[in-house]
Amino acid sequence: MTSPLLPTYARADLSFEKGEGPWLFGRDGERYLDFGAGVAVNALGHAHPHLVKALTDQAAKLWHTSNLYRIPEGERLAQRLTENTFADVVFFTNSGAEANEAAIKMARKYHSANGHPERFRIITFEGAFHGRTLATIAAGGQAKYLEGFGPKVEGFDQVPLGDLEALKAAIGPETAALMIEPIQGEGGVRTVPNVFIRALRDLCDQHGLLLIFDEIQTGIGRTGKLFAYEWTGVTPDIMSVAKGIGGGFPLGACLATAEAAKGMTLGTHGSTFGGNPLAMAVGNAVLDVILAPGFLEHVEKVGLLLKQRMAELMDRHPAVIAEVRGLGLMMGLRTHVPNTEFIAAARSEKIILIGAGENVSRILPPLIITDAEVAEAMNRLDAACAAIEAELKKVAQRGAAQ
Repeated sequence: MTSPLLPTYARADLSFEKGEGPWLFGRDGERYLDFGAGVAVNALGHAHPHLVKALTDQAAKLWHTSNLYRIPEGERLAQRLTENTFADVVFFTNSGAEANEAAIKMARKYHSANGHPERFRIITFEGAFHGRTLATIAAGGQAKYLEGFGPKVEGFDQVPLGDLEALKAAIGPETAALMIEPIQGEGGVRTVPNVFIRALRDLCDQHGLLLIFDEIQTGIGRTGKLFAYEWTGVTPDIMSVAKGIGGGFPLGACLATAEAAKGMTLGTHGSTFGGNPLAMAVGNAVLDVILAPGFLEHVEKVGLLLKQRMAELMDRHPAVIAEVRGLGLMMGLRTHVPNTEFIAAARSEKIILIGAGENVSRILPPLIITDAEVAEAMNRLDAACAAIEAELKKVAQRGAAQ
């Protein structure tokens, strides 16, 4: 039977009916260890009791009013986010792409409010992924996402990641901001060195530019800090957030300093569903857990364990694994075989991974995982590597026989 869904995804022939913590239960009757977390979305795993209660309690009271009226839980969530970050103000969205759209508009509006509307261009970095809207695919600049959608939205310039001289050469009188992911997720779990991040901050200060961090994948505890910028020694002016902030419920946010947001005055931006009571209830519940004493320390500790165990895995299977990348619980394995093959082999061992650029398989477990679950994951990946090695050996033997 042909599916009525638009065929824009190469879906695996697998579906799930329920989840519990880091486990997914397939309709095929099998239990899978979820080390993809819905592409870093299910930060607290599946069916977390605190999130379930927050959502069901709110669902029984009020779903939607629109932003024409005050939403107290949204004000509370914004207050908690600003208290725990560099930011002064928050705009809630439904997705990461919308959060980045808000960030882009905010940066342009800032310069317009300062009397320089000609400053609208934003410099981004090769390998970036900022979303699927027309503006955010232009920001990412990757040809495979731009092809066939007409002229690229004007106002975005890409430079190679880490090339400071190319960046300096790209800054001109129309430049408004620099936009970067502290760790490129879709781009292959490429961690940006802190020295480069600090150089970006210096350039922004020198040229009167805004610094935008896309923390859609790195934020909400993923790296062992609430946000990855905390590792760098600098703060951005604007930051986009999504994925983990809703724990599985669609939620995004754009955070900014009061100065960076000065142009976003009454009527300049909006969202029908952004910040609705259901999303705000869940967002607050996520922060209840993430900000609890010891939680982020746990993420940092188990992340170090995961990295060590993955390095050991690479040592045991050098014909399969080429490199271990990442920070905290945002890790990646670059493989000698196509990452699609590695992910399929892992799935055969009942562990879920996520693909990324540069032939990387992302390891993005829920932040609640234990040492025992790390050990279980490594056992399953070890078996996947062994299966790949056995197949490689067969191929080599067939080649020798010919």
